[in-house]
Amino acid sequence: MIFRLLVFLLVFAIIETYAFQAFKTILKNKTFLWAYAVLSIVLLLYIVYGFTQFDRSVGQTPSSLRTMGLMLLVYVPKILITLILLGEDVFRILIGVVNHFVDYNNEATFLPSRRKFVSQVGLGLAAIPFLSLIYGIFEGKYNFKVIKQAIFFPDLPDAFDGFTITQISDVHSGSFDNPDKIDYAIDLINQQKTDLILFTGDIVNTHAKEMHPWITTFNKIENHPFGKYAVLGNHDYGEYVTWKTKEEKAKNFEAIKELYGQIGFNLLLNEHTFIEKEGQKIALVGVENWGHNFKQAGDLDKAGAGLTKNDFKILMSHDPSHWEHVVKNNPNHYHLTLSGHTHGMQFGIEIPGYFKWSLAQYVYKQWAGLYENLGRYVYVNRGFGFHAYPGRVGIMPEITVIQLKKGDNRA
Repeated sequence: MIFRLLVFLLVFAIIETYAFQAFKTILKNKTFLWAYAVLSIVLLLYIVYGFTQFDRSVGQTPSSLRTMGLMLLVYVPKILITLILLGEDVFRILIGVVNHFVDYNNEATFLPSRRKFVSQVGLGLAAIPFLSLIYGIFEGKYNFKVIKQAIFFPDLPDAFDGFTITQISDVHSGSFDNPDKIDYAIDLINQQKTDLILFTGDIVNTHAKEMHPWITTFNKIENHPFGKYAVLGNHDYGEYVTWKTKEEKAKNFEAIKELYGQIGFNLLLNEHTFIEKEGQKIALVGVENWGHNFKQAGDLDKAGAGLTKNDFKILMSHDPSHWEHVVKNNPNHYHLTLSGHTHGMQFGIEIPGYFKWSLAQYVYKQWAGLYENLGRYVYVNRGFGFHAYPGRVGIMPEITVIQLKKGDNRA
């Protein structure tokens, strides 16, 4: 514990030193530099204090969200400055070594002076994540996007050609702080007028009571002609806090499962049902959470019991790693899997249809949007809400509208 604390303090000391050097190189006003130093110390102390107040029996709170947001806002730009100035220092050392051995009579100091231009570049580049994170906190987290995706299947029953599905995921109601924005998002959902709506888990961060202020709001989601269905996500199990007793945890879990019904969704727990239209049907399969590095309560064999390879199947599974490790090569042939979970890390760069990048891609092979393997698809929703970082940059909250089309496979 002491060793980790010392490493933590050393890293932060290095970051703060380099950030101060950047300002010192381009600004000569001592009053400003002293003010900057004092402000940096105050912010660091506040952040450290905030994290020491985190209560594992409570979990995420508005206070912990603010602390995390402030830490990212302060230190992501400073880390970028540190990397740039550290690179300059490596260059300065190399130049110093060359000068020492090439010019024996050189009486200049070993290290060349730090260049003002490099500090200016560092501060300029640091302004990009700084301003982006501010935008993400105040605007991005509620900048809901409706993303429409057509998916083609040669064996889709004729009656379902053109069938539409709205998908939402990762609500994380305990993080909400703006009722008007959530009302707006519910209106967006209703405007889509789809045949079916599916909710792929994480209704809360931890506690069932987090959803209580929002039940009336989510009950405004209109009835869809073919129903409203849901599955559980990893946060719905209350795994990330310390409970006083097993009974308390179990009671919370039962209350969370009831929440889905309280907002009009039928919760599928390792089971399936059929959606029927014009005498034809497709199977809707719902598993509990199954994550490669998370809780594995999902039982695909149980959920799909009685189904055959020839049945057209839509699977709801919260974590896309389930598709990667279990579903995509399953001999029972699950045509389409709908997932969420990743949030796209709530931070990245995305130009729809052309380019997308996020740190999430280094953790999950499927992290946002549509993916295909041998005619089997998974769609990963970017999430409705937010968690940990109280914002979104580049990867916006998503309401997905999927249209099933009969025809040749198109990735």
